[in-house]
Amino acid sequence: MSSDAGAPLLEVEDLVTRYPVSRGLMGTIAGRPRLNVHAADGISFSLRSGEMLAIVGESGCGKTTTAQTVMRMIEPDGGRIRFRGSDITTLSHRQMRPLRRQMQLIYQDPYESLDPRFRVGDTVEEPLIIHGEGGTKDGRDKLVREALERAGLSPSELYVERYPHELSGGQRQRVAIAASLVLNPSLLVADEPVSMLDVSVRAGILDLLAGLRRAGLGILMITHDLSTAAHYADRIAVMYLGRIVEIGSAKEVVRRPQHPYTRALVSVVPSRDPRTGPRPQLLKGETPNAVHIPPGCRFHPRCPQAIEECKSVDPQLRPAGGEGQEAACILVGHNEHLDAEGGGPGAPTATAPGRI
Repeated sequence: MSSDAGAPLLEVEDLVTRYPVSRGLMGTIAGRPRLNVHAADGISFSLRSGEMLAIVGESGCGKTTTAQTVMRMIEPDGGRIRFRGSDITTLSHRQMRPLRRQMQLIYQDPYESLDPRFRVGDTVEEPLIIHGEGGTKDGRDKLVREALERAGLSPSELYVERYPHELSGGQRQRVAIAASLVLNPSLLVADEPVSMLDVSVRAGILDLLAGLRRAGLGILMITHDLSTAAHYADRIAVMYLGRIVEIGSAKEVVRRPQHPYTRALVSVVPSRDPRTGPRPQLLKGETPNAVHIPPGCRFHPRCPQAIEECKSVDPQLRPAGGEGQEAACILVGHNEHLDAEGGGPGAPTATAPGRI
């Protein structure tokens, strides 16, 4: 497939993914209605080559489901996924196979993603064997060594014969990254790539991903850490209960958040000087059940600025704040008075997060 140089690498439009809830034997006999978990409920975004987009949100908001659906590991219930300008939403597994080498996934837990019976060299070589790349054994070995070096495991000769239990957590994650890079993909989906690692090694992995992005790789990063996203990503999409509620450049989203949920997230990001940071906004209650989405704005039961209209109007993303910034809130454009309460122009800048 070919595409224009300026065209998005990945386009997601109104993506919907639901998980059916089992009714059980008695529920089936009683004829209870079928219920679904609304994991992704109308997700739209685009990603260009050489760009890192971070999807940020609480656990259970649907971030990982969105990533796996984009990779076609989970079948979508609606919407469109376009990769390099071609619709891949309904492609069969056989039709997707040639695209797999161009779309690679880094899992959250390097302890689980690596086979303990495989040496490092075997793990990185396996994708080449599956896709019939590299030609001879010597050719594959050369590509394996190059991928390990690219992932920061240098000299590669020190690692190819090791088993996962002989490596540190950061080295394991670098092996997983090398296995993703060995096919020279154009899209890398990183699902919480540093959440299982010690704080001391997280920056090294994130710097590696940032270097790959600068080299032209498109990266979709899933994270619950807004400070990490603010420091490393080009753009941030804030997700709540299966839907993106704000999206824009990382700088604008952190400095001038428009949605009340984003304001609350920004307010609790540690500041260099806690005496000058915004007052933390602690959200009331728990995240609603994704089976029973609240009517109107799905954030209104927890929103500190909710008005009566929020209970009936389901807001869609619309322009707000800086150029390219969008937020799904009916109060957008009328939120200036909220700046004094934390967030907005007085929020911590993108230089403050990422240093915790």
